[in-house]
Amino acid sequence: MTSETPENPRRLFKNDPDCPVRNVVAQIGDKWSILILFALVDGPDRFNALRSRIEGISQRMLTQTLRDLERDGFVLRTVYAQVPVKVEYELTELGKGLASSVWKLVSWADDHHDEIRTARQKYDESAEQ
Repeated sequence: MTSETPENPRRLFKNDPDCPVRNVVAQIGDKWSILILFALVDGPDRFNALRSRIEGISQRMLTQTLRDLERDGFVLRTVYAQVPVKVEYELTELGKGLASSVWKLVSWADDHHDEIRTARQKYDESAEQ
């Protein structure tokens, strides 16, 4: 991830595809992944049920994000052979661990949202002058 040298003890973030910050955090830090993870914390759910619980997400974006989360091992997709076909999504153990780890960040964001909004407003007002 990072390296330090005696000349420069500050972290250096290399442009390396194996860097966990670039590789994992960038993937889950998109607009929808965390919302999907937290929607699945409640248990397995079907595509349309997820879509109805995550306001503003398009069918295409939900499909792509679920595929990305499945590819990374956070979400399990189960297809039931019945008519009509039933598909459910649920968190894997890895996904549950991620959701648990990210919960502190989400709680912090909720606790400090008003402060952040005020800071943005002040910044925007000063930038307009």
